[in-house]
Amino acid sequence: MPNETSQDRIVRRKLSDEVFDRLRQMILSGEIRPDDPMPSERALMDRFGVGRPAVREALQTMHTMGLITVSHGQSSRVNPLDASLAMQQADAIAQLLLSAVPENLDHLKSARLLFEVGMVRQAAERRTDPDIARLRDLHAAQVAQLGDPGAFVAADIALHRAIAGIAGNPIISAVSDAMLHWLFRYHTAQLIRSGQEDVTLTEHAQIIGAIAQGNGDEAARLMRVHLERSADQIRHAPR
Repeated sequence: MPNETSQDRIVRRKLSDEVFDRLRQMILSGEIRPDDPMPSERALMDRFGVGRPAVREALQTMHTMGLITVSHGQSSRVNPLDASLAMQQADAIAQLLLSAVPENLDHLKSARLLFEVGMVRQAAERRTDPDIARLRDLHAAQVAQLGDPGAFVAADIALHRAIAGIAGNPIISAVSDAMLHWLFRYHTAQLIRSGQEDVTLTEHAQIIGAIAQGNGDEAARLMRVHLERSADQIRHAPR
């Protein structure tokens, strides 16, 4: 008789896990599409032959994973399946990593540098006149926020997001959003006002100019200079 191994053992799964797998398959197969309401708890109980607790736990797991949105007094709805959903699910882990291991903030800044230097090069290759007009409008909006640190940072983020969006690649946009969120919006990191807002505005204008000219090499060089200079302004908040 062959030796029994852990791989041979049959593990009894929770009913809620089985319900979750069935619901996920309904979404993947297109039976339930983005923005469609989820079937009622009673309908799911009858369909799968399980009790209300199993259905509710499965729906809560889907909500926690961002697959559905649960609204009080309304039917749950399926969320769009896109790259931003994956990045949102990494938020809690990113917060822990930045808080528990301070060195990870420096790693994140280095990753952002590599990412945005490549991103801006692509933006210079693919920009359109409306893209450039939007970047210039966002730059003007940031100029208008001088004296309001919070609004100034928000305008800064909006400009970098817009540059990422020029590529027309939803994964690039989602990764850019996540990095900016982790760097600027978690309590573990804060922008220290350094009196260099005018320098930031000048650098942004130069980057936009290089993108407008379609000069990817110059746009990449300027972005590197900009991010290397501003990296010291992003620090861990005092504990």
